Amino acid sequence: MFRYDVINILNKIKIITSCQIRAARALINRSARELAEDSGVGVATIRRMELAEGIPSSNALNLELIQKTLGGLGVEFIGAAEDRPGVRLNTVKK
Repeated sequence: MFRYDVINILNKIKIITSCQIRAARALINRSARELAEDSGVGVATIRRMELAEGIPSSNALNLELIQKTLGGLGVEFIGAAEDRPGVRLNTVKK
């Protein structure tokens, strides 16, 4: 992947932390294996990301895939990586 592609991906997504990934999975009751199947990212990669401190050092595309998959399952990432990162369930009130 060229540097330009990585910069474009990073500009499109909000940077998420490893604890947000763990919390998001717990919120929707998904295992690492299920998230791997849903996102196309390897289960070992997901587990490695979740063990990291702060922002996981990973391929930008993998971070984007995980974020979009969790978002599609109803997770909203709130705060910023450096300022009160969190997750919440995105539900529509009727």
